[in-house]
Amino acid sequence: MKKPTTIKGQRNNGDDLRPEYRLDYAKARPNRFAGRIDKHQLVVLIDADVCEVFSTPESVNTALRALIAAMPKPSKARKRA
Repeated sequence: MKKPTTIKGQRNNGDDLRPEYRLDYAKARPNRFAGRIDKHQLVVLIDADVCEVFSTPESVNTALRALIAAMPKPSKARKRA
C-alpha cells in the first residue's frame, strides 16, 4: 500500500482533522454564559412548520398549558409503572 502524502511541514498525527479545526485547549476560556442557564428550563427543537405558527416561547408555552389542561387527569387507583 502507498503511504498517504502530507503537506510539507505538516505532521500526520493519525487523525484526519484539518489544521484549521484543531483546538488549542491551553488557550480555551470558560463559558461566560454558563451562569445564565436556568436549571428549571428545557430547550427543545421544534420543526419549521410549527415555528411559523408559534413564533415566541410564550405562545408555545400557552398552547402547551392549554393542552395539559384539556388532558384527562390520571386516576389515583391506577398506579404508574
